[in-house]
Amino acid sequence: MYLKEFEVRWSDVDANRHLANSAFVNYMSHTRMGFLMEMGFNHKTMAERSLGPVVLYEHIYYFKEVFPGKPIRVSLEIVGMSEDGMFFEFYHNFYDEKGRHLAHGEMMGAWIDLQKRSLTALPTDLLETFNSFEKSGEFRTLTKEDTRAHGKFPKDLA
Repeated sequence: MYLKEFEVRWSDVDANRHLANSAFVNYMSHTRMGFLMEMGFNHKTMAERSLGPVVLYEHIYYFKEVFPGKPIRVSLEIVGMSEDGMFFEFYHNFYDEKGRHLAHGEMMGAWIDLQKRSLTALPTDLLETFNSFEKSGEFRTLTKEDTRAHGKFPKDLA
C-alpha cells in the first residue's frame, strides 16, 4: 500500500473548521500523482506519449472529522484495471497519526490521448509497468460496463 503524509493547512479547512471536502479530493489527487510519478509515470514520460490521466468519478465516505494541527496519511490501492489499461480504479483511505480510519475514497480514472482528446489504452511498455504494480486483494479486471456502473449517462439539453 502506498502512503503519503499531509499537514492539514489552514487553507484546507472549511467554515466548520474541519477538513473541507475539496481538500479531501486534492489530497487524493496529490497522492495518486505522487504514486504515478514514483512509478515512472512522470511529466516527461506523459508529455512524450501525449498521455494524461483523467478522473471519471470520485466518491468519498467520511467517518471522523479532520482538524488542523496533526498530520494525516492518505493511502492508495489499485483495485481495478481494464485489460488494455485504459481504465483504472483506486481506493484511498485517510488515517490520523494514531492509525484511526478517518475517510474512504473510491475513484475510477482513464487515460486520455492529449492529441486526439479521446480515451486510449496504455502503450504496451506502460501497460507492463502498470501491471507490475502491487494490487489490492480486492483487485478485479474492469470492463467498459464498470465505467457506467452507477447508471449515469450524458443528457443533452433539448
